[in-house]
Amino acid sequence: MEELKAKRDDWSRRITREEDRGFQRLAEVQVWLTRVETIEKEVNDLLSARDAELQKLCLCGFCSNSLKSSYRYGRSVILTLRKVEKLKSQVFDVLVEQAQISEVPEQQIKPVIVGQETMLGKAWTQLKEDGVGIMGLYGMGGVGKTTLLTQINNKFSEERCGFDFVIWVVVSKDLQLDNIQDEVARKVGLGREEWRQKQKSQKTEEMYNFLRKKRFVLLLDDIWEKVDLTKIGIPIPTTNNQCKVAFTTRSQDVCARMGAENTMEVQCLSDDDAFDLFQKKVGKTTLGSDSEIPNLARIVAKKCHGLPLALDVIGETMSCKRTIQEWRHAIDILTSYAIEFFGMEDKILPLLKFSYDSLKGEKVKACLLYCALLPEDYEILKETLIDYWICEGIIDASEGSTERAENKGYEIIGSLVRASLLMDRHGTKSVCMHDVVREMALWIASDLGKEKEAFIVRAGVGLTEMPKVKNWEVVKRMSLCENGIYLLPGSPKCPELKTFLLKSAGVRSISSGFFEYMQKLVVLDLSHNGDLSELPNGISKLVSLQYLNLSWTGIRALRMDLLEGVKNLNHLDLRETHELWSIAGISRLHNLKILKLSYSYFSWDRYTVEELETLKHLDILTMGFRPPQGFEHFLRSHKLMSCTRSIEFWDSRGLTNSRQSFEISLPVAMDKLRDFSIRECRVHEIKMEAAMTFSSLHSPRRSPRFLNLSHVDITSCNCLRELTLLMFAPNIKSFHVSDSRELEDIINKEKACKGDQSGIVPFPKLVSLKLNNLPKLKNVYWNPLPLPYLHKIHVSECPNLKKLPLDSQSGKHGEDELIIRYTEQEWIDGVEWEDEATKTRFLSSCKKV
Repeated sequence: MEELKAKRDDWSRRITREEDRGFQRLAEVQVWLTRVETIEKEVNDLLSARDAELQKLCLCGFCSNSLKSSYRYGRSVILTLRKVEKLKSQVFDVLVEQAQISEVPEQQIKPVIVGQETMLGKAWTQLKEDGVGIMGLYGMGGVGKTTLLTQINNKFSEERCGFDFVIWVVVSKDLQLDNIQDEVARKVGLGREEWRQKQKSQKTEEMYNFLRKKRFVLLLDDIWEKVDLTKIGIPIPTTNNQCKVAFTTRSQDVCARMGAENTMEVQCLSDDDAFDLFQKKVGKTTLGSDSEIPNLARIVAKKCHGLPLALDVIGETMSCKRTIQEWRHAIDILTSYAIEFFGMEDKILPLLKFSYDSLKGEKVKACLLYCALLPEDYEILKETLIDYWICEGIIDASEGSTERAENKGYEIIGSLVRASLLMDRHGTKSVCMHDVVREMALWIASDLGKEKEAFIVRAGVGLTEMPKVKNWEVVKRMSLCENGIYLLPGSPKCPELKTFLLKSAGVRSISSGFFEYMQKLVVLDLSHNGDLSELPNGISKLVSLQYLNLSWTGIRALRMDLLEGVKNLNHLDLRETHELWSIAGISRLHNLKILKLSYSYFSWDRYTVEELETLKHLDILTMGFRPPQGFEHFLRSHKLMSCTRSIEFWDSRGLTNSRQSFEISLPVAMDKLRDFSIRECRVHEIKMEAAMTFSSLHSPRRSPRFLNLSHVDITSCNCLRELTLLMFAPNIKSFHVSDSRELEDIINKEKACKGDQSGIVPFPKLVSLKLNNLPKLKNVYWNPLPLPYLHKIHVSECPNLKKLPLDSQSGKHGEDELIIRYTEQEWIDGVEWEDEATKTRFLSSCKKV
């Protein structure tokens, strides 16, 4: 046996050396090695039993106390010895052969694929790059991620690119690492009978030692959480081993946890591609059966909003509809209550519901369902959405500050975006919801269609009167936004109603008893109803009301005798109420935490300030002034300054045509200030309060202020010459200034250099800079600035601005490089660049608009 083991070890070393060179062992050699391993165990068992069998012998070993046992043992020894001798005598002329490259089996693919050529080309190019080891393809359910990954697999069947194995594995929602491991083993030829007998750790070790010598591509379809490759035995792709892993998922979070060096969003089809796919699914016969059907088909296709899954299912359903009446009926259903469309409830929505089910926590799920209250294709301001959630109690704001609760809201929105259930729009300000996802949310909110009237959404459907509701008592949330409802009549009994959204609903009048039976109503949004001039008496019955939005209405007075009944109100929005003449009595709203007064036209006076100071829970205030009216009273209130989030100044009716000008001195106590704007004012200087003016710049205690100030907008301020104050607000992200004839400098060198200010670098967080119609502007800053986050510069009608504060290292680098937009060719031709490297870098990114 020792000689056999030595022979086995010699051959194993030779085989290993050859395998490292790319050869593979012969099957008959592997059988021999397996038999040696088996016989070795048999010999060891015999040797272990030897002492016990010797004890049974007697008469000097010529007889036994147990003849049968001794006979069986002796016979086993003889037979085993013969096996060992036979194995030892076996000779192989060849141990290994050239490895055969396994074929890549093509995956079955849909017969009709439209609009993915560009995405396929981009994904294929990126995956082949040397620096890309792990690539994630993410997007919402039904968008075509699996189809794209299948196309990549099939391209490998045409172009092997030097890979030994291309391995396709469907993971799905119920992650089972053992199943993945076994499937990979089967695909690479390890999954033989002996494989199934091994322990998990042995499988992992064997898998790793086999694949670490190979070049492979692993394609994982439909993963919902991190797949730990090391636990399976998959070597992590590196530049050295040149292996690749590509996967599909609905979650950007999964992409991050998988360590994807490159991610790519699989997006919905464009309108033209979507209609092309839809036509192919419907078929020429149906499309040609009536001259009106192609136009109706385009309308139906638009209802799918480019989602291939919806286009497939709805196209197949419509392929047999050959009358215009059937097509018009389909449009009616898809517009009013799409859940009732054939195939929606059993083929489309359940697939999307997996994304909903995978969300972490019931509060996050509730937040998603809330988004469905807004109209189709609606851009939802994140700030407004979070305000709803907080006041509804979905986000708990009872402990800690309002800002802390808002941060939680932004985190939830981020998780929904990363789960491909919401889509970011315009940077960080708003989101929107794909219409099919919205239908899924409405379906879930109605208990999968069982309680249709619990969640009534008739937003943006052209209503001219209140919808007919069979059972008002089960209604929990209602949205009638974007309609033309002139009157809210009667007294509907809605004991369970918590949210009622009437934004832009066209409301002019509300009956006195309309809110009589809505004792649980928490959120009421009446914004953007310009003809609504007064509130009904019944509003005092809303004892649970937390949120009231009256912005952009024609409301003339608050009528505190009515609002006194809404003692729990903590959020009141009165922005852009141009007819509002007074907020006297607001001190009765004892629980008010958020008050928004931007561009409200009531007059500020000492009594208004004193009333607001009595609101002990007031945490956030947005406000506007027609300077110099009222601002001096505000400056005397440390409480109001400390909770001010945004402040606007605009023309005080007639002041524009006056020769009088004034200065604005911002108090440094406004540490919550985020947004600052001035519109059509004859302001000649903006500065910090008296103790911190630029006359004292030499003070060694000087340091940046307004740490939360993010957005600055200056429009039509014709007396301003500079805005040097802004260099002391280090977190400004967007700065827009326009139509200011006398402005010469953004940061004035003479003022900024008084004293030792060399350590302050302006605009370290700036993302967007817009300069428009500034005929005297010469400088933004006198030296190049790093501006590491700057993404966009827009310059229009600034003929004297010859130099931008840029050098070759300024601005964003990489995929989102800085873009300079301009309107006059002569301006860009006359720009004086810092050096040739700067010109080379930025001139190619300049775009005329």
